[in-house]
Amino acid sequence: MLHNRKPASPEAAMPSPQPREPEPAQAGRLEFTAAEIGALAHLYRGEVYRSTVWRTRLDSSTNWAVVTTGIALSATYSSAEASPLPMVLVGLLVTVFLLFEARRYRYFNVWRARARLLETDFYAPMIRGNGPSPNSPWTELLANDYRSPRYHISFTRAIGRRLRRTYGWIFAIQAIAYYGKLAIHPSPLTTMSDIWDRASIGPIPGAIVVLAGVAFHSSWALFAFVTHRIEVADRRTRHDLIAMG
Repeated sequence: MLHNRKPASPEAAMPSPQPREPEPAQAGRLEFTAAEIGALAHLYRGEVYRSTVWRTRLDSSTNWAVVTTGIALSATYSSAEASPLPMVLVGLLVTVFLLFEARRYRYFNVWRARARLLETDFYAPMIRGNGPSPNSPWTELLANDYRSPRYHISFTRAIGRRLRRTYGWIFAIQAIAYYGKLAIHPSPLTTMSDIWDRASIGPIPGAIVVLAGVAFHSSWALFAFVTHRIEVADRRTRHDLIAMG
């Protein structure tokens, strides 16, 4: 009877395989691979290119603001009898250019901030001899910015930046030119009452026109100061934390 039993197959003799436990997550790497460094280099080139394109668009609106101001100056000072009204109108036009440029600056700031982050936290450590680590905080910040693109500054702060760096000077030249026109044309002022007659625009009394001009330029100066204080407070709150914008 014992001889009639068939020997067990090798497969039956082997124990059934146990389910494999998942391998632990790979520990944080200390440096980028060569392929990753090459990809980041191409990424940096792309961000610099896009920031350059938008920088050119910023310059175009600034150029238009300067050109229109120059045309208004030429028309206003072309003769002693010329009206100072072009300086008033061009002030409104330059305001429109400022709003256009602030909107463009928000786009430009996206690409500029990304390129700057790569320069300070990827290339700078590499140049110093400290290999950039994939586990640094800036990598998560940059990755989140690509996953969820957003503006890095508000429209109000963008207006303040362009006003302080460029348009504040244009507005200052317009104000000086306007009130200089009132002071010397058609003849130098002898009494302050003459300035009201020269500043009048049709049915609008000169006093209202002058006061409106003072309020216009004073409001821009106050706006530039307030937005500057907001930016200073924002930098103080984040201290040395890595941030964009």
